[in-house]
Amino acid sequence: MTDGAPAPDPAERADVAPEGSAADPGSRGTARVAVEYCTQCRWLLRAAWVAQELLQTFRTRLGEVALVPGTGGVFRVTLDAGDGPVLLWDRKADGGFPEVPDLKRRVRDAVAPDLSLGHTDRAAGDPV
Repeated sequence: MTDGAPAPDPAERADVAPEGSAADPGSRGTARVAVEYCTQCRWLLRAAWVAQELLQTFRTRLGEVALVPGTGGVFRVTLDAGDGPVLLWDRKADGGFPEVPDLKRRVRDAVAPDLSLGHTDRAAGDPV
């Protein structure tokens, strides 16, 4: 749209993060979390909720959180922090679905060990 007004300078826009800040995409983490869920079991909403919780907690410390459709009762969470995928949770092997605070601790320990999880850490008896 051209209404004759000059384009705003990105440095002056309030919705653009300053370069190098935590919200700057250039400082985004590179770790990839994949949540594989069973489409036959209709576990998309559960997988999306887990993904949302991880994105909300780790913000730019993660490079990607992917939802991966599967079948056969699968609900698996893997993390690839650059050295190959590591299984964080498998519904069949671990006996059910992950508790989100436990999953957050596992992700935190791999990608941001200095990050406090607040009440999640205190509930587990970890020092804050």
